Amino acid sequence: MEKADLSILKKRLSTFRSAKGIIRAVSDELLVDLLRAWETWPATAKEFYQSLGSSKSQMAALMGKAKKVSRNSPVEEFKEIQVNGMGHGAAGSFGMEILWEGGRVIRFSKVDEVVEFLQKSKG
Repeated sequence: MEKADLSILKKRLSTFRSAKGIIRAVSDELLVDLLRAWETWPATAKEFYQSLGSSKSQMAALMGKAKKVSRNSPVEEFKEIQVNGMGHGAAGSFGMEILWEGGRVIRFSKVDEVVEFLQKSKG
């Protein structure tokens, strides 16, 4: 995590800060981004809090909420597909073969067909 990235997080966090400096109603997306930044932070916790312009107690509360959001958010299971390579399809266009579950081979002649198939298979 670079200082430039933290400055962006600091600006995003400042939109939820009141005139008195209290941080309220932080979006789930920002909470998860803060947690990811903290997980990759190489320096001390104090430097992290100071870089974001927050106190230890403010960040501790936010991190607790972020962990809760992260645990409760649905995570899509990763499905690996293997692309054997590109070949020539009908009429000289490029085609693609996908080795699918159970050893099935699915062939596509256009990229649009691949995208449509993957979108339909996701749901």
